[in-house]
Amino acid sequence: MIKTKLCDMLGIKYPIIQGGMAWLATYELAAAVSEAGGLGIIGAGNAPPSWVEDQIDKLRERTDKPFGVNVMLLSPYASQVIDVVIKKRVPVVTTGAGNPGPYVEKLKEAGCKIIPVVPSVALAKRMERIGVDGIIGEGMEAGGHIGDLTTMVMIPQLVDAVKIPVIAAGGIGDGRGFAAALALGAQGIQVGTRFVCAQECIAHPAYKEMFIKAKDRDTVVTGRSTGHPVRSLKNKFVKEFELKEKGGADPQELEKLGIGRYRLAAIEGDVVQGSVLAGQVAAMITKVEPAKDIIDELVADCYSTIKFMGRLYGE
Repeated sequence: MIKTKLCDMLGIKYPIIQGGMAWLATYELAAAVSEAGGLGIIGAGNAPPSWVEDQIDKLRERTDKPFGVNVMLLSPYASQVIDVVIKKRVPVVTTGAGNPGPYVEKLKEAGCKIIPVVPSVALAKRMERIGVDGIIGEGMEAGGHIGDLTTMVMIPQLVDAVKIPVIAAGGIGDGRGFAAALALGAQGIQVGTRFVCAQECIAHPAYKEMFIKAKDRDTVVTGRSTGHPVRSLKNKFVKEFELKEKGGADPQELEKLGIGRYRLAAIEGDVVQGSVLAGQVAAMITKVEPAKDIIDELVADCYSTIKFMGRLYGE
């Protein structure tokens, strides 16, 4: 059993939060993760509020366990999605790409726990001041949009800087990474890339296969010139993007080039011309398996690692 204060705060068995990946974090995956003892998350992305409400209803048909919704605050529907979350009394909201400040008070009044994703100590302190319940510190090892700090460096600084629970994300794909996050002072972990290869994830089989075939240096970061760097797996599209970026292409041209590429790969299965967003732990994934098996393995291997370290130092 691996249990922390985060488990008590969220009412979950294990301190494992599933990443709120747009397009892929649907009710099927979220329900499976929650049923297995973690916190499943529905990723709202740029979806309209009607879609989010339908996803919540379908999830509740499959599980009565706690779950959450990830709200991308840059979405044109963000405010309406927050209203749906409140209407449906969703237990937990994770946020990204913006400041949840305007919504904190009414979310708290509805009994919702608010846990934003942060890439720095300064933003973590700011989030604590506005009254959030915890923070997810996501290192640059993660897939998709990333910051500048690594998980190993950032998490202990966050733990020292704030009093609310810190959840580690980015570069965590097995029980050893889980144990390392706890050793750094985190109260739990958020896992995204590993759950893409869960059987319940709706990602196209070709997309999942890219993860399974990935090697240690197969992820690259593009888009730094736009101010919004993204980590993805190498393919023809990424090479073309890199050439344009190195050639001094206008940031707006680059952003236009990337529109729709993620869905093209993740849902339609075009892993040549689409954007295959993945964290560096993709190289550690060897198979597609049920979400429950992923969680059970994370917990068992974390516990084994902790016991091994105890024996190593004679405790």
